[in-house]
Amino acid sequence: MLLALDIGNTNITLGVFAAEALLHTFRAESRRERTPDECAALLVQLLALRGIAPRAISRAVLGSVVPKLTETWVAALGLALGREPLVVTHALDLGITIAVEQPEQVGVDRLINVAAVRASALADLGAPAAGAVLAQGAIVVDLGTATTFDCLSPSGEFVGGVIAPGIAVGLEGLVSRAAQLRSVPLAAPERAVGRSTTECLQSGLVFGYAGLVDGLVERLHAELGFPCVAVATGGLAGVVVPHTRTLQRIEPDLTLHGLRVLHERNTRRS
Repeated sequence: MLLALDIGNTNITLGVFAAEALLHTFRAESRRERTPDECAALLVQLLALRGIAPRAISRAVLGSVVPKLTETWVAALGLALGREPLVVTHALDLGITIAVEQPEQVGVDRLINVAAVRASALADLGAPAAGAVLAQGAIVVDLGTATTFDCLSPSGEFVGGVIAPGIAVGLEGLVSRAAQLRSVPLAAPERAVGRSTTECLQSGLVFGYAGLVDGLVERLHAELGFPCVAVATGGLAGVVVPHTRTLQRIEPDLTLHGLRVLHERNTRRS
């Protein structure tokens, strides 16, 4: 089995694969102060919850936007599994061309997502036969700590995108600077016109971010000039996507599948 780790600024998402099937997922906080020993113990405990022995994991792959945690989890995987993971960077064979300035500065999660779409997520949306050039491009919207929009051309070029503050970050920033506001659940109210402070905040956050997503996706469509499917992923996609008109589908495990695809691509000849 393959263990995939997606290390983000807020959460770490782990997935266990058997071939292409995602069997189990886990989530943990991205706590920078954890030691490799603590992370190894946590991993063993999480696997035990699903009845998986560490020795059953034969391969591992890791993508991270938190350099300190990259080092910690590489060491933890060695301790818990006796495995050194494949660490995804822009320098690997991603199956895409990175057609932007300073590709080393692009968040690896963004590259993993577009690589996943290029490899598989468009297969039921008009892609021609395997190995051919895709019939359309893609805009991948990742609603997490940040809200990112990543653009993929039909020929497999990552041509750039947009980074905006995430919905939870927007809420935290607002309540930290407004004395009379308190945090609220990230859920859509019944109406846009809020009749309480809680509803007003929820309307601005959920409907406001849905409007931000729609506005940017429409602008990107216009600038790109080629047909695109708009795909959403990320922990907050389920909150925002139902209130958008431009996002066509949610792929909640897109990054984990991207990690799996990239592991296969970069180890098949080794």
